[in-house]
Amino acid sequence: MNTPVGEIRPSQLLWTYGPGALIDLPNISVVTQGIEKWNVDHCDQVQEARLLSAVRKVLGPQVQSLNMPPMPDTPPTDPFSATAKIGVPVKPFPRWLRCVKCGLLSPFDSGLFELRENAYKPEATRFVHPKCKGGRDADAVPARFLLACRAGHLDDFPWHWFVHGGPSTCKGTLRFYESGASLQTENLWVKCDECGAAKNMAQASGKIGSENLPACRGRHPHLDMFDVKCDEAPRTINLGATNGWFAVSLSVLAIPQTGNPVEQIVVDGWDFFEDCESESELKIIARTLKKNNSLPGLERFKDDDVWAAIEKYRSGDDTEDQDDLKAPEWEILSSDNPPKDYPHFMSEKVGVPSAFTNEIDRVLRLERLREVNALLGFTRVESPDEGTGDEAAPRAPLCKDSPVWIPASEVHGEGIFLKFKTDALEKWAQKPSVKALDAKLRIGHRGWRLKRGLDPAQGYPGVRYLMLHTLAHLLIRELALECGYNAASIRERVYADVEDGRDQAGFLIYTAAADSDGTLGGLVDLGKPANLGPIIQQALKRARVCASDPLCSEHDPGKDQSLHGASCHGCSFVAETSCECGNRFLDRSLVVPTLETPDAAFFMDPP
Repeated sequence: MNTPVGEIRPSQLLWTYGPGALIDLPNISVVTQGIEKWNVDHCDQVQEARLLSAVRKVLGPQVQSLNMPPMPDTPPTDPFSATAKIGVPVKPFPRWLRCVKCGLLSPFDSGLFELRENAYKPEATRFVHPKCKGGRDADAVPARFLLACRAGHLDDFPWHWFVHGGPSTCKGTLRFYESGASLQTENLWVKCDECGAAKNMAQASGKIGSENLPACRGRHPHLDMFDVKCDEAPRTINLGATNGWFAVSLSVLAIPQTGNPVEQIVVDGWDFFEDCESESELKIIARTLKKNNSLPGLERFKDDDVWAAIEKYRSGDDTEDQDDLKAPEWEILSSDNPPKDYPHFMSEKVGVPSAFTNEIDRVLRLERLREVNALLGFTRVESPDEGTGDEAAPRAPLCKDSPVWIPASEVHGEGIFLKFKTDALEKWAQKPSVKALDAKLRIGHRGWRLKRGLDPAQGYPGVRYLMLHTLAHLLIRELALECGYNAASIRERVYADVEDGRDQAGFLIYTAAADSDGTLGGLVDLGKPANLGPIIQQALKRARVCASDPLCSEHDPGKDQSLHGASCHGCSFVAETSCECGNRFLDRSLVVPTLETPDAAFFMDPP
């Protein structure tokens, strides 16, 4: 059945509602299906050679392209037209529905419920219980409980098993009802009409829940398949719970990789040119690209120059050897003469605020930038733990077979890049107080990884990263008060790799939007020395005392095996969309003096 049921933004298909995720609409709940069922004919390709190379390293060389979600070329005017049917396929899930009047609990395909479509208002499409004794055509809403496991499986809650304490021959209908004034699980009951067996939902969670639930069946509802075996213990989750789906993704900034403009065009559009065998064939390809504006900037160059660049790139293609996505970005951002006229990267060097010339080496205003994101898979129950060196939870697939393309998105925006003086950082890192605090943070990191069965010697980014990461968070919070964008739309990219001779020391704070024109300049304008200096000063001043002090400043990561020290929502945590590693690896004691640790700060004296 091809029935529109609602709308979401294309970017949400990468971060919130990708394949395997549940979309809790006003009247029904659906699961986004695997990408093999998406209509690729309506998916525009995203060109980014560096990201495609990184994706192939993870998912295999068979991945041919990065594609946007399927979208119509123009907004549909007729709800019954073919254009109105273009979108991402979904199906109802969970299968079990509950009548809001009589409490009947049954699968939607049992014949007891009907789907009422609304072509003019897709969000009003709903299931009803037409023969309900409590009222004709009573609404039937999704059952609010599901089973999930760390291996990425998701299943209907086993209502019959749960109520009857295991396999049973009883085929009676079930009822779901509330027995108290509150909606605590102790007051939510399931009862069998036939045999009278009943249980409350408190017995479905926690330690007792493991005794009342069957083994995981290995179900992937977005793929219509079951894995042969799953050794993970299932657990009860609520419909709409934040731990039901976590995106596993990669992102890069579009940066010039060569010093020659025509060679850069070839790099950016290599997927178009890779199979080109002659200059005459190139003329046809170039004419099509120019007509469709699929490769902006190509119209500035002659075909013979482009062909020469293709041959040069083909003979010395080293794109596949790039393992570190951030290293090329750091080289461009920290170079003596960063690009000023690249279509997706326009920068301007400005002066360092006078109060911070001892700590900051460079400030770069990025008037235009482009970020490309690719979805690799997802996890359930536990997040993929970006920034910890590996995935703590197994990554669930986007499709049944090896993907030949994966969902991607591109956003355009602006940002401010700060490069710090490495000699000042090295001198600060040698202080005994900093080493002592670093040791505490390492103990917490070790305990956190041991609890998850991970190698405790891996994944710790170093004290330099923690300081820069925390300072980036403090600035995000302060910039949000001044720039006109909300804090959730401002992001970070921290460059602090010191392995294998690298000496990175800086971060980029940026904001981006899906519109091709990008954002409005409110953030980049704050990169001017006269604006940036007071903002940094105010951020450091606020960070000295947290609303949760002294508890925040006294937090010892070694005691609770956490990945942060003196840091919390009151002082340095930011939105999940803003942080590159889930509010981990933070400690404001490394940035400013705190009540508990007054002598380990990089900024000891108030400017």
